[in-house]
Amino acid sequence: MRHRASFFIALRYLLGRAHEGGRYLRGAVAGIAVSLIPIIVTLIVADGMIRGILNRYLELGTGHLQVFSFTGTDRLEGVADAVRGIDGVRGAWLELRGMGVLVGTGGRTGANVRAIDPSFWEDGGSLEYLELIAGTTRLYGPRDMLLGGSLADSIGVGPGDTVRLMTIHTGPGGMILPRVTPFTVTGVVSSGYHELDALWCIITDEGGRQVISPEMGAASLLVKIDDPFRGVDVMQWRLISALGPGFSVYTWRDLLRSQYHSYELTRQMLLFIMALIVIVAAVNVSSATSMLALERRRDIAVLKVTGAKPRGVTNVFLWGSFLTGVCGAVIGIALGLLIGSSINPLIRSLEAVLSFFSGGDVRILDPDFYLETIPIIIDWNAVFLIGCFTVVCSVAASWIPARRAGKLKPMELLRKY
Repeated sequence: MRHRASFFIALRYLLGRAHEGGRYLRGAVAGIAVSLIPIIVTLIVADGMIRGILNRYLELGTGHLQVFSFTGTDRLEGVADAVRGIDGVRGAWLELRGMGVLVGTGGRTGANVRAIDPSFWEDGGSLEYLELIAGTTRLYGPRDMLLGGSLADSIGVGPGDTVRLMTIHTGPGGMILPRVTPFTVTGVVSSGYHELDALWCIITDEGGRQVISPEMGAASLLVKIDDPFRGVDVMQWRLISALGPGFSVYTWRDLLRSQYHSYELTRQMLLFIMALIVIVAAVNVSSATSMLALERRRDIAVLKVTGAKPRGVTNVFLWGSFLTGVCGAVIGIALGLLIGSSINPLIRSLEAVLSFFSGGDVRILDPDFYLETIPIIIDWNAVFLIGCFTVVCSVAASWIPARRAGKLKPMELLRKY
């Protein structure tokens, strides 16, 4: 029996009447489709959360690359213009970082002081993810300050208020001395991700030189490039070659290694758990193939009497499982993509329903720990591999019952039926 004939017989079984065995294959199609919906939705949500959080860290926190100098801040300032002139570099900014204690009218708390040229916050990538809660993002002078939303709430201040920043510097003879400097809050901002901006205290680079001592702070050159996900390794070697000795260059993958690795492990674990559901659904194809073989024993006998070989009969049922897997994968992936692409309005609707019945404000995505809005990221390569995995599992699960059907003896079947 040719493969074309086996294919069309299997297609007839799949699309045929229920009492002819089609109900078993169509039931397996439904099972596969239902099992694929959560894995596709999980893939979209996981990739969206990871990319959304990473983009905020890259555009507002670490930059795409960071350049450090072994000999001090002055050398970083000297090479900043040279770095900006490299093809593919979008911008480079010197940042001073230190720790301090911020005192406001409502309390005091530790703060992560970031001193950087205000143009950093006007970069396109920064503007995309920086949300203004109150006031303005402009820093007009060395005594102006931007605060993260959580930090501003904890000390009870807002735009126009005066706060005091206490930092540490080294005095004569190496003595450690406190320095208290007043600042005016011009704005309250948020990155949309609490863990990134919870302790943000942003001042100008000029203000940073006045309050952050070289011994108590750290300096680096934040570099942004055109493609941080594909071109970062190439750009790292370009910078190393251009800057020469005395400098070290780290990519965002180096700077966020543990965090990014944690995200990827979580994503892979979720997909693995969901893949087990797909394997269980594929086992149903084996049961459907067995039941179909029982229903169509008379057809098997006729095919063998007319000259079909055991392999040809086996191929009929293998084609049936293949078509079942393909149909289930197409339907399940399509529904998963539809639901995954609409995940944000679905979550908002579910929050509204739960809030209505509970009488409170129910937040499924707590902004203290998650992004309030999930970016829609579809990894088409992963979607294709999931579809192929489903089809392969369906065919592999039906291999044994298909071979049994091919080994049935036609004369015994004809005597019985």
